[in-house]
Amino acid sequence: MNYKLCLTFLLVCLSVTLFGQAKDSVEWNTPYFRIWYSEPLENPLSVRYGVACPDGTASRAGMDFYTLQGIHTSDDEDYVANEWDKGHMAPAASFNCNTDMLFETFTYINSSLQQQSLNRGVWKKLENRERMLAGFGEVQVFIRVEFDKVPRRVPTNAAIPKGYYKELKIGETRECYYFPNEVPKTKELNDYKCNCRNVIQ
Repeated sequence: MNYKLCLTFLLVCLSVTLFGQAKDSVEWNTPYFRIWYSEPLENPLSVRYGVACPDGTASRAGMDFYTLQGIHTSDDEDYVANEWDKGHMAPAASFNCNTDMLFETFTYINSSLQQQSLNRGVWKKLENRERMLAGFGEVQVFIRVEFDKVPRRVPTNAAIPKGYYKELKIGETRECYYFPNEVPKTKELNDYKCNCRNVIQ
């Protein structure tokens, strides 16, 4: 067996090994939020958190997303020269009580490939609403990230979600929304309201 053939064989074996080790759902807990993450999709599957700081003032200056050792996530290359933002699922602005708490939100395990106009538009509008409501009482949030059966992927292999279900719970009241992962057709938040689901994680 010549050198090139041997090298190719080793690379194929390595790829199979790495793929075989990828976990469909990794649970990641911090004191502030819980995330179930898919290594093969390189995206969160679901997220739970409570709004911690409706009017926090900690600065995110100098912060950027970082990878976690031992968990295969998306990274900087997945977001280069395309329409996908590093979309915080647990939003930085809901955890800016202090820099340590804020820093926790910048892990790639909390980042989803989110269409930039959605991330900066109605999605942000709903994040603002959850913080406004948290000024009156505890707000619990659940997000489910959804994918096509065979998802689209960026050239660097991270999957592109098809949409996001997001639920706010204030006492016994629930508000539920669904956002297709595309350029929003309307800027009105109420246009994205949907029936609430029975959710586990």
